[in-house]
Order: sequence, then structure tokens, then C-alpha cells
Amino acid sequence: MPRPSGFSMPDALEQRLIGELTTAVDPAVVAFAHNLAQSMPAPPLGVLFYGSMLRSADPDGILDFYIITETARDFPGGFLARAANRLLPPNVRYAEFTASDNRILRAKIAILSRAQFAARTSLASLDTTLWARFCQPARLIWVRGPEAADALLDLIARCVTTAACWSALLGEPRMTALGFWRTLFAQTYASELRVEKKGRGNSLLQGQEARYAALLALGWARAHLQFSADGQLLEPVIPRELRLKAVQRWQLVRRTGQPRNVMRLLKGAFTFENGASYLAWKIRRHTGFDLRLSAFEQRHPLLMLPALLWRARKLWNRPQDGMVPEKKNGTQ
Repeated sequence: MPRPSGFSMPDALEQRLIGELTTAVDPAVVAFAHNLAQSMPAPPLGVLFYGSMLRSADPDGILDFYIITETARDFPGGFLARAANRLLPPNVRYAEFTASDNRILRAKIAILSRAQFAARTSLASLDTTLWARFCQPARLIWVRGPEAADALLDLIARCVTTAACWSALLGEPRMTALGFWRTLFAQTYASELRVEKKGRGNSLLQGQEARYAALLALGWARAHLQFSADGQLLEPVIPRELRLKAVQRWQLVRRTGQPRNVMRLLKGAFTFENGASYLAWKIRRHTGFDLRLSAFEQRHPLLMLPALLWRARKLWNRPQDGMVPEKKNGTQ
């Protein structure tokens, strides 16, 4: 089975990221990724694992995977699904996998091409979705080969560099490393269609303070952004005019971010493969109500939506003391 290897001549940032990307995870998660890679029309570059389940394992949680393909021609699905993924990536699907020890693993899988990933992780991109996620810890749990490993390493390094630069542009002139990251995550959450508790960025940093402090300096160095240090206070060298332009640019990021994510949600109603099964799992997880689906309902969720809503109507009148408390693991 292909595993992460073959990184060639990494710079300081990439060297740090290699250690993260190749850190071992649950073998069942690796087997799940292998199964997904084998199901693709053509072998993808790799499968990335990230998110709350990486930070804190939950046996009842849902894994977050990204499958990166060589080109858009390698997207799975019919013509309309592939066209939608070209227009407004990524397409998302839900899958379950039975491990060798009979555990059932669940995952939400996003699929996009290498070029799409690269375009959306540059400093010029208006879309924060990818770089704001993949500046956080991730694992490369399946990879096609050495060249693919290098390509994916470069993409993750781009995410960290873009995040580090935006933190400098949006932060105060002098801040601690963690202050820059807190400012950044507050801004990226505000630019997306995501309801998060105040201080969510603090939870992302908790226990990872040294990592983020190191990556900030390495990201600035990769971008050739000079800075001075006075104790824990850092001051990146940014001309006032550039900072003002960055603030204006970020206003555009915020204005376009939420409408873009609304369009993704609407697109997902038609392209989310196995979306009905995902919905049934979410309802069962958060309420205890088992919305059993027939094979036809799983294949045609939009057609059967009125019937599914009718069957689920009792949820609206369900006594509060009969509810199963929602498990807080950050998965969305």
C-alpha cells in the first residue's frame, strides 16, 4: 500500500511539515483511506486527514478526508457531478468503512484537483476554506508515490505560508505569535458560513502553541517577510500602504466568503453522494432517532425528501428530556 515517502530537498518549513504529515495514525483510518483511493477512477495524488477527529479521537465521530486528484478528469461521478466540482469545488461525499476489528468508521470526503487546491491556497485567493484548514495539523495517510508526496507537501506549505502572511497583514503591528494566529482564525471564521463560539481559535491553539509559534516564523521566512522580535512580541516589516490594501482586500474576502459557502451548500443538495445516509447518521447521533432509509431513499434523497421530512416530523415535538445530548467534537 502506498505510504508517505519520497520527500526531496525540503526547506525548513517543509521539513517541519514532513514530521507532521507522516506521523502515524490509527491503522484502521489508513485502511479506510486506502479503500477510498482504490475506489477512485484513477489513483489520486493522496488522501489527507485533518480536523477535530485528528485532534481528539471520538469513536462515534466522523473523520474528515480530502482526496487530491491529479486533474479534474479524475473526478468520480457522472457528468453533472464532475462539472459541478470543476465550477465550485469541492464535491463532498459520505462513506462508511468496517475495520478489521469490526469498528464502523465514518468519513466526510471532499474531492478536488491539484490545480484547484493550488489556486485556492495562494495569497491572492478570495477563498479561505483550504488554507485556513490546512495550516492546522494534517496527516498524509495515503499517497501515490514520491512525486505526489512532494506535490502535496508543497500545497500544505503554501497553506501555512498564506496563513502566516494574512496573520501579519490583519494583526496589530506588534503581537505575540499566538496573538497573530488568534486574530487570523477569528477573521477566517467570520468570513465563512460557520457558527462558532467566541474564542474558537483558542481551542485550535491549545496544546499546539509551540507548533504555531514555529510555523509563523517559518511561514514568514518562506514568504521573505522580515520581522523583528522583542521578547515574545514580533513585528513584521509591512509598509503602511500594503497593510491598508490588505484590509481592503480582506473586506472583499468577507463579502464573497459567505455567499460562496451558501452556493456550496445548495450545490451539495444535488452532489453530496450518500448525503441521505449522512443525514440519517447525524439525526441518530444528535437525537437518538433512527431514520431508517430504504435503498431507494438512499439513491434518491431529493425525490424522497418530503417523505423523509414527514417521517422525521416527531422530532419537532420530541420532549427535551428525551433528547440525547449532542457530542461536541467540532465536526460540521
